[in-house]
Amino acid sequence: MSQTGSQSGPLAESEARSRDYAVLCLLTVINVMNFVDRQLLASFANFIVPDLGLSNTQFGLLTGFAFIVFYSVMGLFMGTLADRLHRPRLLAFGLALWSGLTAASGAAKGFVTMLIPRMLVGVGESVATPTAMSMLADRFPSRQLGFAAGFYYMGVPIGVAASLLIAGYLGPAIGWRACFYLLGGIGLLLAVGLLFLGETPRKGIDAAQPEKLKFREIIKILRSSLTQSPALICTIAGGVAFHFILGAAAFDQLWFVNERGFERAEIARHSGWLAAAGGILGNLLGGWLGDKWQQNFKTGRPMFLFWTSLLLSPFAVAYRLVPADNIFFDLGIFLGFVQLGLFYGPTFSTVQELVPPRIRATVVAFYILSLNLIGLGIGITGGGILADYMTAQGHGQPYTVTLLAFTVLSMLAIPLMYVAGKRFHADRARLFGSVAPME
Repeated sequence: MSQTGSQSGPLAESEARSRDYAVLCLLTVINVMNFVDRQLLASFANFIVPDLGLSNTQFGLLTGFAFIVFYSVMGLFMGTLADRLHRPRLLAFGLALWSGLTAASGAAKGFVTMLIPRMLVGVGESVATPTAMSMLADRFPSRQLGFAAGFYYMGVPIGVAASLLIAGYLGPAIGWRACFYLLGGIGLLLAVGLLFLGETPRKGIDAAQPEKLKFREIIKILRSSLTQSPALICTIAGGVAFHFILGAAAFDQLWFVNERGFERAEIARHSGWLAAAGGILGNLLGGWLGDKWQQNFKTGRPMFLFWTSLLLSPFAVAYRLVPADNIFFDLGIFLGFVQLGLFYGPTFSTVQELVPPRIRATVVAFYILSLNLIGLGIGITGGGILADYMTAQGHGQPYTVTLLAFTVLSMLAIPLMYVAGKRFHADRARLFGSVAPME
């Protein structure tokens, strides 16, 4: 029943319709809420750390493993559910869960009472991206998948920026606790509205006889896809490396205040606007240019990331070393968010195009598990430990050293994306040959 389309895929693909763009916008709004809630602790670091009496290591655990272990591990399970269940209802459940727990976080009195809801917030948020990305892959043709993924992942910079602006504007006015309560309530209202969204038909699966793969079968197909595709492995590994600095960046607000002399609300507002501008620009360019790159060159989208990372990485190092009044300081913050935005569209579309359609949500969940459990986990938790160690050694700028170290470590992504881009088309052609009879 399948045909080979003019684009690089075995399935004939129709154009995206207006309703598909409407669903994309809705899912992006939900992703904004996802990252606002996730980023609140880091954005309010200069409010929460002294209020709860947290050490850098404790703060790293709250923003790192306390959240990430549950988020990443449960994400793989939620991804397999998204490949089998009604996805909008599953997404509504996750949104309601994490929003309720965000509100509960506002009542924390210390490390332990913040630790428990933050762990469980990860369970709810683990539903979002595997479910949403699989829906988008079923609604948009492969030639537009980078754009769709990039648009959806505008939720990252908008969410991060919104949380910083909330910390900068609402934090001094109503306090960090009231902000947590407010955002939890908004999320619960969105979850109710999501229940009215219908399911998206799945590509490559007979709607009259939908395939119900068992968990063991889904994991087997995923393992087979990984072993047969160097491009998939290198894309995932490159994403993990890139996330080392994203994890350590949880300490950015503490760095701004303690080592660059900013007032806490002022820098939250300032960096929030830079995050919004740079991140939105990066996401739109990353999705669109990544698609164009793959259509017009003999390499895949990861090669686009190789070149952009090679160009932007020097700025990521330079702005950590200059004083706050240097032009490279604001430029470095802005370009850092541009680089973050460039990343998501190309990589999430790449991993979905290198596995059979029936396990798209699962591979997204596995990718997220790898990014968060390894990349963010090492970056955040390792960053907290290193910052405490440097402080104990009497170093004058422990946060600067920590952030520079993880910036350099994250540059391992550059050669990995090069290999992934070179191998993409060959690995995709091999996939089509192996799955075409099953579609």
